[in-house]
Amino acid sequence: MRCADGGYYVVKFQNNPQHLRVLVNDWLGSRLGTLIGLPMPETAVVDVHPWLVEHTPELRLELGGERRMLQAGLSFGSRYVVEPFAGQVWDYLPENLMGRVRNLREFAGVLAFDKWTCNANGRQAAFWKLSRQRLFTASFIDQGYCFNAGEWDFPDAPLRGVFGRNDVYQGVTGWESFEPWLTNIENFPESSLWPLADQLPPEWYDGQRDELERLLCRLLARRERVRELILEFKNSSRNPFPNWKEVVN
Repeated sequence: MRCADGGYYVVKFQNNPQHLRVLVNDWLGSRLGTLIGLPMPETAVVDVHPWLVEHTPELRLELGGERRMLQAGLSFGSRYVVEPFAGQVWDYLPENLMGRVRNLREFAGVLAFDKWTCNANGRQAAFWKLSRQRLFTASFIDQGYCFNAGEWDFPDAPLRGVFGRNDVYQGVTGWESFEPWLTNIENFPESSLWPLADQLPPEWYDGQRDELERLLCRLLARRERVRELILEFKNSSRNPFPNWKEVVN
C-alpha cells in the first residue's frame, strides 16, 4: 500500500489469518533488530480508513472458500526495502550469487537475534539492489513469528529461526563473527525496551498489557542465553559452521 508519507508498505491487518499478536511481533521485532544494528525495514502504524477497505475489492481474505473484508483501523506497516521503480527485490538468490551480497556476514547477527526472540519461522530475507548496481543488500523481513507467533512463549529448538541454507554461514569462524550484534543483545538496556511497548497500539494485543509486560520481562531474561542457543545450533546435525575455529588455551 502507498501511504500518506509517499512510501510503499507491506501492511498486515488486525484480522490477519496468523494471529492478532503478529502485528506486535513484527513491529517490536523490527525495532529491536534495528536497535542492535541489523538491516530491518522501517516500520509504521498505518491507519487504514474504512472507506478504502470497502471500496477496494483486493482488500479481502479468502479463508475456507469464504471472502472476508480486512479490518480497517490501525495496522502494521513494513516499508518496502527499495522503492518501486528505483530498484529490484528478490526473496531468493541462488548459491552462485551469494558472493554478491554486500552484507552477508550480518546473517550471523540475525541468527543471534532470532535465537534471542525465539523466531518460530525460518529466517526471511529480501535481497535488493538499486538499478545498475551489481551488489545486493540483504534486509531481514517478517518478524511476525518471533516470540512463537501468537503464543508469546519460547519453545527453543536448535533448527528454529535459522536461514534455510548454510552458505550464508560460511564466514562464521567463531564468536567474533557474531559481533557487534551478540554483545548488543547481551547488553541491551532495559530502559530502551519499555518505551517501545508504550508505542504499541493496545488493539494489537487486545488490551492485555500484563501479557505484553510478561513477554518483555522474559525477553530481557533471555539475553544471557543467546550464546547457549547459538551453540546448540552449531552442534546440531546440520553442521552450519564448518569454518568455526576452536580456540585452544
